[in-house]
Amino acid sequence: MSLATASREALSADGALARQLDAFTPRAAQLRLAEAIADAFQQRDVLLAEAGTGTGKTFAYLVPALLSGLKTIVSTGTRALQDQLYHRDLPRVRAALGVGLRSALLKGRANYLCRYRLDQARGEPRFASPEQAAQFQRIVAWAGHTRFGDVAELDGLADDSPLLPMVTSTVDNCLGSDCPFWSECFVVQARQRAQEADLVVVNHHLLLADLALKQEGFGEILPGAQAFVIDEAHQLPELAAGFFGEGFGMRPWQELARDCLAECRGVAGAQPVLQQPVATLEMALRQLRAAMEPLPPRGTRWRALAAPDVAEGFDVLAAALARLRDALAVLREASPGLDACHARALEGAARLARWLGEDAPLPDFESDDADVAAAGNDVLWYELTPRGFRCQRTPLDVSGPLREHRQRSHAAWVFTSATLTVDGDFDHLAARLGLDDPHTLVQPSPFDWPVQALCYLPQQLPDPAARGFGAALIATLRPVLDASQGRAFLLFASHRALREAADALRGGPWPLFVQGEAPRASLLQRFRESGNGVLLGSASFREGVDVAGDALSVVVIDKLPFAAPDDPVYEARLDAIRRAGGNPFRDEQLPQAVIALKQGVGRLIRSESDRGVLVLCDPRLLSRGYGRVFLDSLPPFRRTRELADVQAFFARQWQPDADAPGMETAMPSLPDPDVTP
Repeated sequence: MSLATASREALSADGALARQLDAFTPRAAQLRLAEAIADAFQQRDVLLAEAGTGTGKTFAYLVPALLSGLKTIVSTGTRALQDQLYHRDLPRVRAALGVGLRSALLKGRANYLCRYRLDQARGEPRFASPEQAAQFQRIVAWAGHTRFGDVAELDGLADDSPLLPMVTSTVDNCLGSDCPFWSECFVVQARQRAQEADLVVVNHHLLLADLALKQEGFGEILPGAQAFVIDEAHQLPELAAGFFGEGFGMRPWQELARDCLAECRGVAGAQPVLQQPVATLEMALRQLRAAMEPLPPRGTRWRALAAPDVAEGFDVLAAALARLRDALAVLREASPGLDACHARALEGAARLARWLGEDAPLPDFESDDADVAAAGNDVLWYELTPRGFRCQRTPLDVSGPLREHRQRSHAAWVFTSATLTVDGDFDHLAARLGLDDPHTLVQPSPFDWPVQALCYLPQQLPDPAARGFGAALIATLRPVLDASQGRAFLLFASHRALREAADALRGGPWPLFVQGEAPRASLLQRFRESGNGVLLGSASFREGVDVAGDALSVVVIDKLPFAAPDDPVYEARLDAIRRAGGNPFRDEQLPQAVIALKQGVGRLIRSESDRGVLVLCDPRLLSRGYGRVFLDSLPPFRRTRELADVQAFFARQWQPDADAPGMETAMPSLPDPDVTP
C-alpha cells in the first residue's frame, strides 16, 4: 500500500482517526492535502501547499509523517504553536494510529535552564525589586525538580523577564564541555533526545540556526532528517534574513560586562584587572545609546555614522571592547568562565569592526545605498530599543542559501500555511524561498462563507493619509460595535493609530483590551473571558491568535498592511528590485501586503460554527486598481457597503431561526491597476 493510500485511509470517515478521536470530522480537503504530502515524502520532492483555516492541515501532515517511517522534522512559527503541536496534536494522532515512533521537542538554548548561570546568579544581589527576588526563588525551587528544564514550565514568567538571561545561556556565554554542569545540561539532553527521535518538533528560529550552520557549539542539531514539514511557511523568508546575517547589541555586551565580574569571584586577583575595563565598556555603551537618541528608530549604518557624536561613540565603544578583550586575554587560562568571556569579547570586537566596515573599501557616501553597495547583497542597519540598540548585517535575498541547504539535505520538503498565495498564485513566495519548480496545491477553507461571514466596506471614509481619518474611522465603527455587542478585534497599521482609537473608545459599553497595557497572552485570555470585549492590536495580532466562538465576531482592519517605510532592509530590497529592472510595488510591496491582510482576515472565522463580519476600512480597495488583487485573494465573502446589512447580519445572530435574506450589495467597478499605494 502506498503512503498516500495509507494516509487517506487513516483520515477517512471509517479510518483510525475517526474511530479513535471523538471530535474528528473527515474533510475532503484534508484528504487531498495528506495525499499530496505523502507523495512528496515518497518522492523526496518539494510541495508548496496553501491550506485554509479549518482544512485540518496539522493532521494532514502528521499522519503521513508518522506512517512514513522517515525521520521527520516539523517546524512551526512560534514556541506556543510548537508546544501545542507536541503536547496536544501529536500524542492524539500517534495514539489513534497505534504507532510507537519516538518523538522529541527541541527548542533553542535560550528556552532551557542553565545550571551554571543559575549558580552564578545566586551570588549576585542584583534584583530590581522584591517581586523579582521572589520570582528568582521560584526558579531556584523549580530547578530542583524539573525533568526537562524548559522555562515554559514556569507559569507567570514573562517572555521578556530580565531574569531569563540570568538563568539561560547563549551561544556566546555557554562554556560547552568545560562547564562543571555539562553532564546535567538540559540543552545537551534535549539534543540527544532529538538525535534519537523519529519525529522532532522544532520552531523556525532553531531550524534556521541549524541551516545557517550556527550550531551553537553542539554540532548539527537536525542530522539525518529525511523529511521536513515547514508550517506557517510564509514567515520563513523574513526570519531567514536574520539568521544568514550577523548582529550585535547593547544588552549582550552589558551581560558580558556583568559576567566578567561574576567570574572574578572564583579567581584570585582577577577583579582588579577587569573592574576598570568593565566600567569603561558599560560607560561607552550608555554614552553611545545617548548619542543615538536623536536618530530615527531604525535606519542604515550610513545614517547613524553621519552623526558625529554617534560615529565617535562607536569608536569609543570599539576601544572599550578591545581593552576588555586584552585584559581578559591574560586571565583566560584561569577559569573556563573567563576563557568564554574572552572569546565573547574577541567576537564582539570583530563583529563591530565588520559592521563599521573597517576592512571594506570606502563607499560613496552620497546616498543610503552606499551601505548596500559596500556589503554586496547585505544591508547594514541599526534599531533603537527603549533602553538599548541593535546593529545588524542582513542579506537582501535568502533564496540562494535556502535553496542550497534544501538541495544538500536530499530530503522531502513540505511548505504549508493558510496564506501562501497572492490572487491564487504562489510565484512571490516560491521565489523568496528559492523554489524553482515546486509542486503546488491550494485547499481553501471548508467554511460556508456566504452564510457564515460578511465583508463590510464602509462608504465615505477619507484616504488613510488624510487628516481626520482616525476620527472618521471611529465614527464608522461605533454602530458596527453596537450591532455586534462588542466582540471585536480592531487591528491597526500603526501604534499611534491604535492609541488614538483606544482614547476615543474608552468609557464605552464594552470592556477594552489594548495592546501594550498588559502581556499579549493575558490580553487574549481576558478578551475571551469577557464575552463582549473589544481588543485593539497592531500587526502582531494578525498571526497566531485563535479565538473561536462568539467572543470574536468582528475583525476590523484600518489600513491595507503595506510595510512601514522606515524599515531599512525593506527599503534596500525595493531599491535592489528597481535596479534589477523590476517593479518594487508589483513584485514586493503588493504581494507582501496581500499575505499580511490574509493573515489578519484569518482571525475571523475559525470553525464551521463561527459567524462574523470583516470590516475593511481602507477606501483604496475600491478606488485603486490594485484593490482588486486584495479582494480576489480573500475568501468568497458576501460584500456590502451598507451598515444596515451589518446590523441585519447580527440581528439574525440573536434570532438564529430567522430567514437569512441575501445581501450582496452591488460593488462599483474597479479602476484599472496602477502602481502606487
